Amino acid sequence: MHLPDPRDGDLEDDASSTSHHSLLGHASRMLLEISLPKLVLAAVLLLVVPAVLLGAAPKIALWFSQAVWNQVSDFGRILSVLAFCAIAGLVAWRWGAGLFLVVERNFWALNAGLVQPLYMAVRELVRLAIEAAWRRGTLSGTRRVAGLVAGALIALAAAAIAWRAGPLPTVLVDDLTPAVLAQALRDSLNNGIWFIAVYLMIGAPAWSIAEALAGTPQDLSPEPGTPHWRVAHLSDIHMVGDRYGFRLECGRDGPRGNESVDRTLAAIEAEDARQKIDWVLITGDITDAGRNAEFIAFDEAMAAHPGLRDRVLVIPGNHDVNIVDRANPARLELPIGPGGALRRGRMLSAMARLQGGRVHVMDHKRRRIGPTLDGFLAAEGRGAALTGFMNQGGVRAGLRARNIWNDAFPMVVPPATPDGLGVLLLDSNAETHFSFTNALGLVGAAQLHAAEAAMAQFPAARWLIALHHHLVEYPRPGASLAERIGTALVNGHWVLQRLRRVAPRIVALHGHRHVDWMGRCGAVRILSAPSPVMGTPDGEGRYFWLHGLAPAADGGLALLAPRRVAVPGPHPRA
Repeated sequence: MHLPDPRDGDLEDDASSTSHHSLLGHASRMLLEISLPKLVLAAVLLLVVPAVLLGAAPKIALWFSQAVWNQVSDFGRILSVLAFCAIAGLVAWRWGAGLFLVVERNFWALNAGLVQPLYMAVRELVRLAIEAAWRRGTLSGTRRVAGLVAGALIALAAAAIAWRAGPLPTVLVDDLTPAVLAQALRDSLNNGIWFIAVYLMIGAPAWSIAEALAGTPQDLSPEPGTPHWRVAHLSDIHMVGDRYGFRLECGRDGPRGNESVDRTLAAIEAEDARQKIDWVLITGDITDAGRNAEFIAFDEAMAAHPGLRDRVLVIPGNHDVNIVDRANPARLELPIGPGGALRRGRMLSAMARLQGGRVHVMDHKRRRIGPTLDGFLAAEGRGAALTGFMNQGGVRAGLRARNIWNDAFPMVVPPATPDGLGVLLLDSNAETHFSFTNALGLVGAAQLHAAEAAMAQFPAARWLIALHHHLVEYPRPGASLAERIGTALVNGHWVLQRLRRVAPRIVALHGHRHVDWMGRCGAVRILSAPSPVMGTPDGEGRYFWLHGLAPAADGGLALLAPRRVAVPGPHPRA
């Protein structure tokens, strides 16, 4: 008689698995589970209110001009301008950085929610048409041509929408009766549609041109040599909180529990015993859903390998900070909810426990490397504020917790010598409120400028730049359109352009896609890490890369041929 073994799991463990269910299948099922009142409220806060404010701006400006500005004397206008400048200066001085961050996030959110998916969908359709008509073209070549065509097509369609919506309606509000106010609201929405269409006219071609200028990603074959530094690169270990738990993304297609992670760390220890490893870099998705039990499991895994612990460096991934609910991908958080700040607080606490005395944060005002992470959290009551929020919540406390998180990145491991090897740890996660859209990436301008300031402080040093999201699409077919749209670093073109300025001295390392790739885009070298727990069943061909690096003769950083280290399979089950 054969009975199922509960340790092997069952259908429920595959409920959120993208290998068992397509993203379209998940979306159709989630429509039945989404809380409609919460969805409506979130849509109003994230979409309708910004559109109305954008559309109402010209109405308010012209109303002010005709009803107020023209009614005051010249002296009154001068006083008004001076008062406005004084208030604007005070706001910029006191809250400028925070307001810029809000504007930046909303700008890239618009691109992530509208320009990028629309552009990529049209580009793929055009690419398929080109490949059907001309079968001798290369993947990179057809992508480039298809991108330029897609940008032009979207611009033409957006121009038609703007022409249909315009000209902008009257901006006058004659009285405050319900009918007039309702018409003003409709006019504001129409204006918002016009503004978005005009933005698409500009944004889609700009996106296609930026992609073309970014260059064609190419596979890279590092040269053999004797490494001066050795770095074990892991990613996406997805720690779970119980011994027999399965990962939400792969279900029963992945290993149970955390034994595979332990075997991976044991393999690194064995390699370290043969020849010293300088860093063990884990580029995000430390946990499966940012739960306390998962961070505890990670702490215990590190404690079980004390010889490696002081050389392990981690960064946050989308599963650490953006999974709203492990059991329900349809759950939606309100933008003012505490969930996102709470998960970031857990991740920051875990980073402090692991590497708080070894990594530094940037002094953003002085643009210099500042105190250690431990010192940063101890100063100005940040650690106490974070603990208070995580225990008691509160809207103002949540805002403070988010500011602490933003100020903590990038984290820096300074080089031991002026021409040594340093490490920059970035947070590349966009802030989302829905598990289904958790995987998008964004590197803010303030964070990247701070990273550039850290490198400028050691102009002769070499650097590893760790982020979770991929900078470019790999030059290979296979990934679905939904995966490419839903996992992208939204401002990857801009980040790549900034990194090119220091390309000879850096190597960028990331995870997120669960597959390995070694390549370059222009002069920027990029290393992607496979996951030791995702993609294939336990014991089937799992591995990681041990990268060798050395000083180059021209003062740059040489990337040497890596060593592929297999992860042993599990012991036979009793």
